[in-house]
Amino acid sequence: MTEGLMEKIVALCKRRGFIYPGSEIYGGIGGFWDYGPLGVELKNNIKREWWKSMVYQRDDVVGVDAAIIMNPEVWKASGHVEAFADPLVECKLCHRRFRADKTDEIREHGKTDHPRLIVDWTNARQFNLLVKAHLGIIEDKQSEVFLRGEITQGAFVNFKNIVNSSRVKIPFGIAQIGKAFRNEITPGNFTYRSREFEQMELEFFVEAHEKEAERWFTKWKEERMRWYVSLGMDEKKLRFRKHADTELAHYAKAAEDIEYEAPFGWSEFEGVHNRGDWDLSRHKLNYKDEETGKEFTPWVIETSGGVDRSTLFFLIDSYFEDAKRVVLKLHPKLAPVKVAVFPLLANKLPLVKLAKDIYHNLKTKIDGMIAFDDRGNIGKRYYSQDEIGTPFCVTVDFQSLEDKTVTVRDRDTMKQDRVKMGKLVEYFKDKFS
Repeated sequence: MTEGLMEKIVALCKRRGFIYPGSEIYGGIGGFWDYGPLGVELKNNIKREWWKSMVYQRDDVVGVDAAIIMNPEVWKASGHVEAFADPLVECKLCHRRFRADKTDEIREHGKTDHPRLIVDWTNARQFNLLVKAHLGIIEDKQSEVFLRGEITQGAFVNFKNIVNSSRVKIPFGIAQIGKAFRNEITPGNFTYRSREFEQMELEFFVEAHEKEAERWFTKWKEERMRWYVSLGMDEKKLRFRKHADTELAHYAKAAEDIEYEAPFGWSEFEGVHNRGDWDLSRHKLNYKDEETGKEFTPWVIETSGGVDRSTLFFLIDSYFEDAKRVVLKLHPKLAPVKVAVFPLLANKLPLVKLAKDIYHNLKTKIDGMIAFDDRGNIGKRYYSQDEIGTPFCVTVDFQSLEDKTVTVRDRDTMKQDRVKMGKLVEYFKDKFS
């Protein structure tokens, strides 16, 4: 099943409306992707579950939604203008650029693109990843701004506002979901490395003590790993990777990545970082304890997850196929379509009417997308819903007209239950709880 898995995932995503290449009718644009009707549902479900676990189910975290474009001084203070860069080398034959640390890609470029030539490379040069833009009618240095390279700074620049308006007390966190942009030189592996992407981040502020920071660092590592497993991701395909001192970001005292064993190798999709007091000290922000009068610069423990990368890995992890069908065994909370309703025969009006009544009732009572399908034979409809990850299918047949019961089919086991129509809402709420 793993042979050619990425090609199968990419094909399924486009065919069934999960993910399309951005601006495809004009030839596309590298590193940008559009989410179709099913993709946006899956992505929104992931974000919704993250927000529930981070904000709604905790009493020490509040939310924020900061602007994408900020005063350029933010990026100077944060160190991104100076340090947010990759070392690049350029092929002197075709002028393509690669990250200097991606030795496998550099070697493969020579073999694949210039097999009969000796490739000469430039010395490594630093290339800033921030995407520049201009505000106003004149493009000059004064009008230059940046599309944010990470959403993190939105929490830091609002730290004082949130403390004053929300009366939160250390330890507490600020959660945020939003778009970020990076001038990636070599986007690739489908949506894994993109130039426009979405992040879900928590900045958790703690007392300025090494032991307190280490305690929360460990706690958030465990919490984040537990969250992915609770939503069905295979624990055996997940691991932590500790950053060596030589690869730590300019702001980090410690960092560990949650990695997934993808078809293209172990790949990071969430980081847990001990940022120390780097950020708040750079922005000259302190916290004053109202009870003790003590004033200090809090340390920050960050969890930073990629929404697009998580979406990709949930798709890969849930993919299953056998001789008869392809199935996305997505957790019911993440599935784009929660329930599909069918009439057994599309040309029998009493069955169609009853099925549509059930469909409209479920749409008003069940949280999530409900589908109605009367195309083709019943077997093809089941397999079509299996392929997009729909956990349950309701079939209205001739017995339904007599005793007001319907067949509910489970996607994973293909087992069928007979359920009274009046109990359907209760039945599904129990399944999704």
